[in-house]
Amino acid sequence: MLTEERRTRIIEIVNEKKAVSVNELVELLDTSAATIRRDINELNRSRKLIKVFGGATSISAKDVITKEDAVKQKAQKNVTEKGNISRYAASLIQDNDFVYIDAGTTTLAMLEYINNHKAKYITNGVVHARILMEKGLEVVMIGGRLKASTEAVVGPDCTEFIRKYHFTKAFMGTNGISVHAGFTTPDADEAMIKTAAIRHAYKSFILADHTKFDEVNSVTFAEIGDCTIITDKLPSKDYMNNTTVKICSE
Repeated sequence: MLTEERRTRIIEIVNEKKAVSVNELVELLDTSAATIRRDINELNRSRKLIKVFGGATSISAKDVITKEDAVKQKAQKNVTEKGNISRYAASLIQDNDFVYIDAGTTTLAMLEYINNHKAKYITNGVVHARILMEKGLEVVMIGGRLKASTEAVVGPDCTEFIRKYHFTKAFMGTNGISVHAGFTTPDADEAMIKTAAIRHAYKSFILADHTKFDEVNSVTFAEIGDCTIITDKLPSKDYMNNTTVKICSE
């Protein structure tokens, strides 16, 4: 049972840190992980915090985002930074790689630099699949429900499709990056697909410009240490202490 004292303390911790993991709450409150998860569920239902994968975020935090820009709007932002990031990411693709490419504007920019015709590609991005096909590359398009705002295929069918495969590399987009909340997105369906792709990849890369850092969206799809980050610059060295980071400034 969630006591009033523990309820108050959890809310205080989440509001102070903006994002907190279950393990952190276990240590701070000296209680079990199962109890903390039940507490988070109850506080989420009463709208005292936002439950995310592996923890919780503050419901009043300015940086918690629940909506996202349309693809065309996002594609016009930080074009130079995305170019530097995507150029380096594309250089990592080797012969015989089986590559998962996530839907998103940074991964979309990456397609311009992909020229390896010996690798195989799979994507849930409608535009991504078309461009890869037009370049004469071998590509598989995942089936499922089409989300208009991001032009991505989503849904449980898509997740089941991914589970059949084992990728050598996965190149992922994200809406937010936080040491405590990990990699986040506003959409639960997209989060499920991202999580599945990362779990079925030998090596996963997050492509994100500097504006994505210290942002927390409503759903976590991977912990901070699950992926290598490719970015143009870092706001804090804390990220390098928690995962591998490649900085592409030019």
